[in-house]
Amino acid sequence: MNRDIRYVQTSLLNLAYEERGPISGHPIVLLHGWPDDARTWDGVVARLGQSGFHTITPYLRGFGPTRFLSPETMRSGQLAALGSDIVEFAQALGLQRFALVGHDWGARAAYIVSTEYAGHVSSMVALSVGYGTSNPDQQLSFQQAKNYWYHWYFCLPRGVETLNNSRHELCQYMWESWSTGWQHSTAEYEETAGSFDNPDWVDITIHSYRHRWGHAEGDPRYDVLENRLAATPLIDVPTLVLHGNADAVSDPATSIGKERFFANRYERRVLPNIGHFPQREDPETVANEILRWLRG
Repeated sequence: MNRDIRYVQTSLLNLAYEERGPISGHPIVLLHGWPDDARTWDGVVARLGQSGFHTITPYLRGFGPTRFLSPETMRSGQLAALGSDIVEFAQALGLQRFALVGHDWGARAAYIVSTEYAGHVSSMVALSVGYGTSNPDQQLSFQQAKNYWYHWYFCLPRGVETLNNSRHELCQYMWESWSTGWQHSTAEYEETAGSFDNPDWVDITIHSYRHRWGHAEGDPRYDVLENRLAATPLIDVPTLVLHGNADAVSDPATSIGKERFFANRYERRVLPNIGHFPQREDPETVANEILRWLRG
């Protein structure tokens, strides 16, 4: 497997990424979630590359080898920051037209990029997250509130302590409990878990979940964008949503009924017997769905 890490500078980051597939192929930027990293796409990008696409898999802020340029920059994990990073990333790479695939945090960032940079995004595939599910005043079912226990835990000193001292055990538990029918190997988990040792990972994690529910102030540089996102702007990019029917953290019901937010082609597909990590659990099906959508 190619582990050639490359870097590009945005206004705030020395942003690490990997790329595979023919350089002449249509670019696809694939965004990982939490707790995860670029390894999550290995089984998918191999198939996309064989089909002639050029894949680019960045490490989000706070993960793996990505680093902030300045110690003075606020370690914000707010979704507006993640989306802005990817817009700048695409600009720095000179991507004029590209497809987006995102999972979990990466899906939330992809939705933002598709509203802010729509003219450059040819199509989008979002995994395990429905659009319009990031506002602090959203209604939650009792089941979904239970699923989000860790969001509230990270608001407590005990949660911060766990992230600092037991992050690897915690995240392994997340993998196991979010996809109960999937048996990942120890080697697969450990290959990704090293990305959680990034010096900013804890701060980014804490701020992301606290900010999402209105328990932390955001970075002022994103205030204008936050105001736009609060209105849940329409997305004019062809969008496919893939959601596992056994997802034990983002209940499949949370991605139902989102058609009104899309002004272009939209489809939602539920994957049977799949939990929260479709791209790891069944990379062949996910790759085929991405290819079907991009070629559609």
